[in-house]
Amino acid sequence: MNLASFVLIRVELLMVKIKNADEIRELVSNDRYDRKRIFSIVAHIDHGKSTTADFLLKRAGLMREEDAGKIQMTDTDEEEQARGITIFTSVVLLAFEDKRDTEDKTPYIFQINDTPGHLSFTGEVSRALRASDGALVLVDALEGLMTQTETNLRLSVGEEMCKPVIFVNKVDRLISELRLEPKDTYARVDKIINECNDIIREIQPKDQDWVCSFQKNSVALGSAKDGWGFTLQVLNEKKIKPTLVFEKYAEGDIEWLRKNLPLDDTLLRMIVDHLPDPVTASAYRVKKLIDNVDWDSDLGKALMTSDRNGPLMGIISKIFIDPKSFRATLIGRIYSGTLKAGETIYLVGRKEKQRVKRLGIMELTDILDMQEVPAGNLFAMFGFINPAGETFVGTEMIPERGDEETIVPSFESIKYACEAVVSRSIIPEDPQHLAKLGDVVKKWLMADNTAKFHLQKESREYILSGIDPLQIEILTKRINEQVKIKVGEPIIVYREKITKDGTVFFTKSSNGHNRILMQMTPLDQKTIDLIQSGEVHAEMNPKVRAGILRDKADWDNKQARKIWDVYEGNILLDGTKGLQRLDRIKSYCVSAFRDWVSECILAKEPALGLLCTFSDATVHVDPAHTGYNEIASMMFSNLALGFLSASPKMFEPIQKVDIKVPSGSAGSIVKILSQHRGSIKEIKAEGAFERVIGELPVAEQIGIADEFRGATQGKAFFGYEFLGFKPIPPNLQEEIIMDIRKRKGMPLQMPNTSSYERFIYARK
Repeated sequence: MNLASFVLIRVELLMVKIKNADEIRELVSNDRYDRKRIFSIVAHIDHGKSTTADFLLKRAGLMREEDAGKIQMTDTDEEEQARGITIFTSVVLLAFEDKRDTEDKTPYIFQINDTPGHLSFTGEVSRALRASDGALVLVDALEGLMTQTETNLRLSVGEEMCKPVIFVNKVDRLISELRLEPKDTYARVDKIINECNDIIREIQPKDQDWVCSFQKNSVALGSAKDGWGFTLQVLNEKKIKPTLVFEKYAEGDIEWLRKNLPLDDTLLRMIVDHLPDPVTASAYRVKKLIDNVDWDSDLGKALMTSDRNGPLMGIISKIFIDPKSFRATLIGRIYSGTLKAGETIYLVGRKEKQRVKRLGIMELTDILDMQEVPAGNLFAMFGFINPAGETFVGTEMIPERGDEETIVPSFESIKYACEAVVSRSIIPEDPQHLAKLGDVVKKWLMADNTAKFHLQKESREYILSGIDPLQIEILTKRINEQVKIKVGEPIIVYREKITKDGTVFFTKSSNGHNRILMQMTPLDQKTIDLIQSGEVHAEMNPKVRAGILRDKADWDNKQARKIWDVYEGNILLDGTKGLQRLDRIKSYCVSAFRDWVSECILAKEPALGLLCTFSDATVHVDPAHTGYNEIASMMFSNLALGFLSASPKMFEPIQKVDIKVPSGSAGSIVKILSQHRGSIKEIKAEGAFERVIGELPVAEQIGIADEFRGATQGKAFFGYEFLGFKPIPPNLQEEIIMDIRKRKGMPLQMPNTSSYERFIYARK
């Protein structure tokens, strides 16, 4: 097929409307939950997710038989097509008749998320899994278990309690490229399955056995490119020995395999038999995913059984913004009750009501309108926009005005595997569009909240931070389509932390009428982890937040209930008792705290892990003397003094790097890592390959992929996983701080206390 024909076919396919729409509506609406499956396809990049999805689309009648495995139809975005990778999760609905059912002819309805495999877009995976009950995990038979495979298993099984099945893809490469004998092929496949199961055993729910095996038919082998696959059950039914696959490749008869061992039939049967329906999954999933529910209440019982007649509760897990119209479609899952077109719902996190103007279900880029969508289904709706991960309930659950004690149930924050550690500055080509640019960026970051941005006040430019340069590149292209922008070079985002308790300082406002006594101490790692995972955040009910900190981080409950703010891994705590007029300055203190920790003092990098506790304060009786500037001056000076007294250091982001190379090539990889301040954690032999596992500063990562490929003649397979922040080596601390200060136009000297000592209040 030439390129022109390929493009034409692809365009025609992407214009195809939903097939058998009435049947799809009926299957979504009916109460045959035993016939419903909601799952995500997850894998390391280039392990074959989108190619596999082609065969499921073919089964749904959305593409031609001869195009399956070639078109990668779920990659609907132009950027995905140009790069040959999946960037955005695509939703596909598939009606499937199981030919094994001789009496019950009711079709199954599969609601499928085809997710990205690239580290840059791992947030899409997390969001898709929140709305799923199961995971089809793909592993490349040649590359084996890679870093992102492990990450996706941990997200699927450990974080979101999605039951897995495994498809070992690209077995054809073992036969055609490596020319392995059958016994060596089986040994390699067994090793991959065992490695997956080692992770599954470690993180699966305690009362579940989710280990996958060929004997249990929860593992399939095959080739998505060539369109064949089998489980043990399929081989036994058709009386085929696996060695026949080797014979057919020797004969060049791939068509026989595609016809007699069709991949779609094998995978769909495995999914029917081993992935749970919504009712079965809800019984064990919702207690982990949802907070603050009385499980004996009507809502609790409805959530446990995915009851369509119960109180309404669901989650908006994905925001799809059309790159041409920029219209936002909200996609998510109903866990209890029934969502209806035209009704008003309550957004728990944003504490606001919104009307559902249009409701339906998503099929790639098309929406099938529906008047209502019951529990146990995905949905798509228009009418408003809010960040992904938002919980919604029926309006009957709205607390009465002034009611601070009623806690509305909500989903736990979605867990992400990476942090925003690379930044680029963006400014509008037309300076008058600065505010418009802020609105546009905010909208795109609602869709991908693994990225962050803030306005740098001095330079009047936005700083957009993401997981890596590719994620930022994709976002800036989208933003540029709405507001023409200038984009700076990639910049690593560091963290400024303290390493001991700071001195207690008493500081005054610039007019001398207000004072605050405060100490800065390092937060414990348990608390930092709770904040960074989203389990603890500023918008929570203080009572709920205190309970989590008490149970999971050993906080005193009374102390935890007096937290004023939680921001970017830092906490501002009210340690006072019975002070007058404190509420008047609370919002100013919180705002100043956020401003300061966003751009700390060593090099205006974000602070991390600070616990700032004030134990006394004086607030002037006249509001004219307690404006923001006055309160900010005493807060900024106290925070700066406390930070500088606590042995501050700059910390850099670190990635785990996992590189698989041909035997004999590990030495060159070790040399490259050593030249880039990397450390080697493990080197192990895996048949014809060697695997080098190490750690690498993100600052050294840019361009290193080309070095890996150059040292191995392009035969290196590698992946990254975010590990956290570690101190910059002592001999590089000042050098890197000065480099950052120079780039930001700051004075080229280490900060000291002299600039803030005039704000110290001397007690009389």
